Amino acid sequence: MSSIADNIGSVTRRIQKATLQAGREPGSVHLLAVSKTRPPEDLREAFASGQRAFGENYLQEALEKIEALADLDGIQWHFIGPIQSNKTRQIASAFAWVHSVDRLKIARRLDEQRDPALAPLNICLQVNINEEASKSGCRIAELPELVAAIGELPNLTLRGLMAIPDPDQPEGDLRASFRKLANTLKQLKTDHPDAGPLDTLSMGMSGDLEMAIAEGATWVRVGTALFGKRPAKS
Repeated sequence: MSSIADNIGSVTRRIQKATLQAGREPGSVHLLAVSKTRPPEDLREAFASGQRAFGENYLQEALEKIEALADLDGIQWHFIGPIQSNKTRQIASAFAWVHSVDRLKIARRLDEQRDPALAPLNICLQVNINEEASKSGCRIAELPELVAAIGELPNLTLRGLMAIPDPDQPEGDLRASFRKLANTLKQLKTDHPDAGPLDTLSMGMSGDLEMAIAEGATWVRVGTALFGKRPAKS
């Protein structure tokens, strides 16, 4: 059985190869280790192997890990799950990045509840790129108004877009979904030059990261390829 260190090495090489093949700058794509349901010991092992950024979906579980791993200098926490209004205060305090903002109400609460003494909270707007009823995210048509409003919030830095395309669609359609998100970000940068860096595309997972990188991903969110399959829920 491969160790977490071996898996990190393997995924890192995949990222590097895909980045090179896409003609992109080395180091322009970052690995976000999706660590939901994983025990702190697994994250500690990953950290010892050089991984620094970890993505969590469930707030209470994440807060327990953040406390358990508080001794790891340089660890970076990303919230990537759906956000309920009553959870924003703790998310605003505990995380460096939030990839899953999908409405202005949530953005305003995060801004109001972020301690001004901390660096601004990096956020991505989650887009329901395939308009699936079962998925969170805003529609592309809603983005211009959202981007303009969020650009006025002082305790947030709008970094870009996130999406979770339907993984069961044909490969050509999946690639088109990634490209659509990338083109949407380019248009937003043109139309809203002062809204924030807009330099981030959070897209691609264990099975399709090469395709996502070819289309412009800057963060790929990988769990299974690093930690193995998650145990079945009891």
